[in-house]
Amino acid sequence: MALSLSARLPSCSSSVFEKAHKLTTQPPILPFPSNLAACGCTLLPASMGVARRRRQVVGAVEEQHNQTSVLAPKQSPSYSSSKLVLVIGASGGVGQLVVASLLSRNIKTRLLLRDPSKAISLFGLQDENTLEVREGDTRNQNDLDPTIFDGVTHIICCTGTTAFPSKRWDGDNTPERVDWEGIRNLVLALPPTLERLVLVSSIGVTKYNVLPWRAGRLTDGPYTSYDLNTLLKATAGKRRAVILSQGDKLVGEVSRLVVAEACIQALDLECTKRKIYEINSVEGDGPGSDPEKWRELFESAETN
Repeated sequence: MALSLSARLPSCSSSVFEKAHKLTTQPPILPFPSNLAACGCTLLPASMGVARRRRQVVGAVEEQHNQTSVLAPKQSPSYSSSKLVLVIGASGGVGQLVVASLLSRNIKTRLLLRDPSKAISLFGLQDENTLEVREGDTRNQNDLDPTIFDGVTHIICCTGTTAFPSKRWDGDNTPERVDWEGIRNLVLALPPTLERLVLVSSIGVTKYNVLPWRAGRLTDGPYTSYDLNTLLKATAGKRRAVILSQGDKLVGEVSRLVVAEACIQALDLECTKRKIYEINSVEGDGPGSDPEKWRELFESAETN
């Protein structure tokens, strides 16, 4: 499976739809807010069985018992506590793993959920100083109150729905409403103080007139309705090696754990700022949660 990571927000006033139309089937509409000029957006269009047409970024891989796991106590460094990461789409397959990995790193996290009650069933009772939960729906611009972004330094967006008609479309949960209008509303609401935005999308969406256009498949999970302890034990089996590329060329599969770790690594790596990457995971040893190995992977993708 492939995953595309883009860390780019234009340094000049541009159109959010001019930048996003390659990732969706919708035309440009609104201007890109100028308050994003200094913000680095990392976009990780992941290869997913459900063609998620939106900007997003990738996730959490940790080595434990010779497998990739969300939590790896033996190699977890002392992570900075200065971040406040807002995770949107935290109840989804990738989002759950992103949150679990952030909590395992002692990074303060805030969730934006349509149904806040899901937070307890997914992540258990957490100290409010560690995990905050806000109610909101990116499909409704009025839900994106400025207070949601108070103190937020980084955002990881993992929202999405199925690309083709399914029961998941019930309740106005279509790609146009979720992956197009929702992302537009989010971008327009972002504060100028934001340091990095990571958005996860699907590979292949820029190749709407080139075969093969169908996005790849996400493996592992989703772990819906599992508690935090279960998420922290999730493993990617043998698919720990990571392949990164640019230009929407990859075709294949990607582990949700790998996507989650890529998202978290992209928060800090300067080389991923204002970039788009695709990502696959294959059998073999991967970078785990080693920032230097991830940096080498991202930089190598740019030179290939």
